[in-house]
Amino acid sequence: MHAVFSETHRRHSPSRFIRRGEWADYPEVPERADNLVAAAEAASLTVTAPDDFGAGPREAVHDARHLAFLASAHERWSALDGASEYLVPNTHPVRHGAAYPDNVVGQAGWHIADLACPVGPASWPAACAAANVALHAASLVLDGANAAYGICRPPGHHAFGDLSGGFCLLNNVAIAAQHMVAKLSRVAILDIDVHHGNGTQGIFYERGDVLFVSVHADPDGFYPFYAGYADERGNRAGEDANLNLPLALGSGDDIFLAAINNGLARIQSQDPGALLLSLGFDAFVDDPLSGLKVSTDGFRAAGAAIGGLDTPTVLIQEGGYQCEALGRNLTAFLEGFGRD
Repeated sequence: MHAVFSETHRRHSPSRFIRRGEWADYPEVPERADNLVAAAEAASLTVTAPDDFGAGPREAVHDARHLAFLASAHERWSALDGASEYLVPNTHPVRHGAAYPDNVVGQAGWHIADLACPVGPASWPAACAAANVALHAASLVLDGANAAYGICRPPGHHAFGDLSGGFCLLNNVAIAAQHMVAKLSRVAILDIDVHHGNGTQGIFYERGDVLFVSVHADPDGFYPFYAGYADERGNRAGEDANLNLPLALGSGDDIFLAAINNGLARIQSQDPGALLLSLGFDAFVDDPLSGLKVSTDGFRAAGAAIGGLDTPTVLIQEGGYQCEALGRNLTAFLEGFGRD
């Protein structure tokens, strides 16, 4: 199997974010991607750099104002008196107010959902590179590969078409899915990150050509809080093309695997032309952000279940944060997945 990775990710390196009202160390660090690359190479995956697919695939998923904001935000922010090194919004329109401001501070709140998505001088190039990684992996599968792995950083599944958040600037898996569905009649996305892929759901919620299935910690007490509930089933053309399988906080291997198998049964019944997996390892029991208690062996079993589906598959890296077992969790998943 080929893995795709861009060294550009390293230039996006925030040090802090706001968590529960306090400054905390930023967990989405360059070293986590380096660990995943090392584990992929140890598993005999061939790691290659992505091609540049240009702006078109990003524009097919994301709002033009959102892309223009991300491309220019840090330069404009840095021109403000007293601005911090990384842009962090301090105001949001929330449920009231629909005027789109010209000022970068107002636009920051419009386009960034929370305080966990700082934008620095190289964040935009890193986000574009991550999208290219996902697109290259998808193209490998479209060209006949049985599977490919995109080691994306920053991750993407919390990014909506016009809104970034939760460490995610652009929605890598959505960009790859849109690229694939243009050539296939139908694709499916399975998200097993501990956090619900609210941005991915939002992008495809009214579409029937992309089935979205998510296994995640119950959002009633866990990020992203406002989406990921079992009664969210899609709307209009997307009705019944959205399946959320929220798990009680602290759930372990058996419950996690049962939900994945439930989701795979739904995917198999739809017979998609390809599967895109939003692959997170933050459900791990010792992950810094974990709300579940999945073991390394649990990820091996998850890989076996997903790999056993007879569908070409694109693996897209989402969460999974710096801990001693991060590389081992990827190794175990790939051993279970079992495709060359």
